[in-house]
Order: sequence, then structure tokens, then C-alpha cells
Amino acid sequence: MGWVSRREFLKTGAASAAWVAVWNGAPFLMANALGLPIGVQLYSVRDILPKDYEGTLRQLAALGYQEVEAAGFFGRSPSDVKKAMDEAGLRCVSAHYSLKDLLPRTEETIQYGKDLGLQYIVCASPWWKDPSKVKDAGSRAARERMTLDDWHWNAEQFNRIGERVSAAGMRFAYHNHTPEFRSENGVVFYDELLKSTDPAKVTMELDCGWAVVAGKNPAEYLTRYPTRFSMLHVKDFKMTAAVTPAAPPPSTELGRGTIDYRPIFAAAKKAGIKHAFVEQEQFDMAPMDALKIDAEFMRGVKG
Repeated sequence: MGWVSRREFLKTGAASAAWVAVWNGAPFLMANALGLPIGVQLYSVRDILPKDYEGTLRQLAALGYQEVEAAGFFGRSPSDVKKAMDEAGLRCVSAHYSLKDLLPRTEETIQYGKDLGLQYIVCASPWWKDPSKVKDAGSRAARERMTLDDWHWNAEQFNRIGERVSAAGMRFAYHNHTPEFRSENGVVFYDELLKSTDPAKVTMELDCGWAVVAGKNPAEYLTRYPTRFSMLHVKDFKMTAAVTPAAPPPSTELGRGTIDYRPIFAAAKKAGIKHAFVEQEQFDMAPMDALKIDAEFMRGVKG
């Protein structure tokens, strides 16, 4: 999915005890290679979640997911979201926002996250230093043209927002796609983000799939910067020689694409990753059927 569809999805959310007993304390639900609860990014169920919020959450719990990361709350209050999560036996650990939406509503977003009990507020989409100079600033193609100066400006915003999020008892994180791995004069933008953001204020959520699409090795980043990452996005793609960030490959179920997660998970475990969220962006079967395959992969993959 492109940048615009994700940002529009994020905008929609700006504004059973029995399951708990079943799923809590069930060791087989842990991802073998990571020793973590299995999480899912709710963007994966973006088409069905708004139609049946509570029912969709219960279905995810029934598949073995224990943690979720939100990408929109559909006008629900923190108390309503928390009630639905509790009844499904899920923990809402973090939530995604675009920087464009975060900037004018920083305090509102922080308060919502605090009321909900989030651990992380995540920026999943950067913004331009001067969007007035950019045609179609929200598009994927436009973000592939961001400059080092734009990324320095983004790092400044992340540090500023991160300080406020930390003061509220949560952590601020940044989630990558592919533009972060472009370079200018030999400087890789993602490396510059790691250098320019304060580790005390900004942690990273490494989207392993998009890093691979950009031609990078997630395990190498986790090894090189072992203290900078708190979370992973786990997704698979059907990679081909023709794939480029501008023409990404189709998303598929974990284990049915071409990404080998064994070395990634081994590096992640050494780096102390705290949460790992399955995310699937495209489907050629019913989403719950695909997410069942994804959950089974997470339970079965060996380090």
C-alpha cells in the first residue's frame, strides 16, 4: 500500500474476560525465535475493523495475537478502545500517526495515548520542511525525493515531540518505509536519523520488510545499532530482480515470500527488541485466513 492510503487510514483515528484467561499465560503463543507475545498492526485489518471493531479484535485474539498496534481509532474514546481491547484479551501497545497529523495535535495525541495506556506513540510517515514547495507532498513518489535537509528537519521534530511524549510516561518511535534508505552525497538518510535523534527521546520501530525492499539488511542494522530499536514490523514480500522502492513487490503471508527472518530474529533478540508486530498490506485471500498463516509462522519460526 502507498503512503497516501496509510496516511488517510491514520487520519480516521486521530480524533472477553474469558479470552484473557485463555490467552494470558499460554507459552505456545510466544514467537519462538523472539520469546515475545505475537503482535499485529491493525492496518492489516483496515477494511474490516471499522465495520466490526469488537468482533475483529476477538478474531485476532482467537488466532493467537496478544498485542496490537493501532493505526486509527475511528472516533472511539480511549475508554471505549481500552474496553474493547480488554474484552478481547489484547494489549494495545502503540499507535501510528503521520507527522503531518502529529504536529498540530501533539498534546491531544499524547493525552489520548496516556488515557489509553499506550507504551509508544509512533510516527509512521515523515513530512516536509516546506510542503508548499512540493507538488503532491503526501505521495509516495514525493517522499522518495526528500532531501537530507528535510530529514534533518524531521529529526528535530522527532526530538521535540519525543521529549514531550517521554514527559508523559511513554516513548516516541519512528517507523520506516523505503525513502529513509536513500542517500545524498553518500549519506544514508536513515543513518542520519539515527545520528541526529536523541536515543533518550526517540526509539525506532524497524519495518524489516520495507528495509529489505530498499535493499538493506535489517539484521545488519539491529547489530550495528543494538540500543536504538524497540519494535519490529514483520512482513513478507515476493521479491524479484525488478523490484525497486518506486515499484514495490506484492505483499504476501509470512514464509511465503522471499525474506528469511531467522537471522533478523536472531539479531533482534540480541538487540533486546521488546515488541514485534505482524503487518500484511495486501491479500489474495480473506485477511483473517492470511493472518492465521502469519501467526503460525511467528509461532513456528526458529532462530
